[in-house]
Amino acid sequence: MPDDPKTPPPGKSGNEEKPGQSGSVEPVPPADKPAPPAVPPTKTAAAPAKPTGPVPVPWESPLLERLWGQYGSGIREASTYLGQNYIVVEPLIAHEVLQLLRDREHFDYCVDVTAAHYLNREKQFDLIYILYSFAANERMRVKTMIGDGEAALSVVDLWPTADWLEREVFDMFGIQFEGHPDLKRILLPDGWKGHPLRKDYGIIQQDQEWVKINLGIESGQ
Repeated sequence: MPDDPKTPPPGKSGNEEKPGQSGSVEPVPPADKPAPPAVPPTKTAAAPAKPTGPVPVPWESPLLERLWGQYGSGIREASTYLGQNYIVVEPLIAHEVLQLLRDREHFDYCVDVTAAHYLNREKQFDLIYILYSFAANERMRVKTMIGDGEAALSVVDLWPTADWLEREVFDMFGIQFEGHPDLKRILLPDGWKGHPLRKDYGIIQQDQEWVKINLGIESGQ
C-alpha cells in the first residue's frame, strides 16, 4: 500500500523545522541603554576661612596676675601680637592703671600716645599708650576705647612728655584730654577745621576756607 503522503517517513515528525525557519524566536541582545545623566556633586558648606596672617595670642605674665588681682574684669584683654604685649582696659580706670604701671611696674617712659578710628563702632576710638621699662627692658601697650566726643584724662601729670603727644592726637583725631595744660593743635594751624586722621575726613579734603583766607589761593584739591 503506497505510503500515505500525509504520513511522515520514519524518524521524522510533521513538526520538523525547515532550514531557515524556526518556531521559536531567538533572544535578541538588548540594545545598549544610554548612560544616565551625570549627577552633579553635592555642594557642601565652605569651610571657614583660616586667618592668612598672625593673630593675637593670650599673654600671660606675673604682671598680669597682679593687674587682674587688683582690677578684675576692668582688664578686658591681655594679648601678644607680633611679639608686642598689650592690655585693653576700661576707660574709667585707664589713668589709674597707667599710674600703677609707672610707679609699681617701672614703666617710666611713655614712648607714644596715639589713636585709631573705627567709624562704624559704638566706641569709635582706640586710645593707645606705648610704654617702656628701662629696668626690665620691656615694652607694652595699654589700650582703652572712647566714644566720639568723650574726653580722656590727660597723662601729662604722669609723663610730662605726653604734652605734645596728646596735642597731636587732638590735632589729628579731635580727641579731648581733660586736664591737659594747653590742648591745641600742633601740626595744623590753629584755625584749621577738621581732623585729618579720622575715617570721616576725605583723603584729599582740605579746609578750603583757611587756604583761601590765609594763602590767598583756591585749593587745588
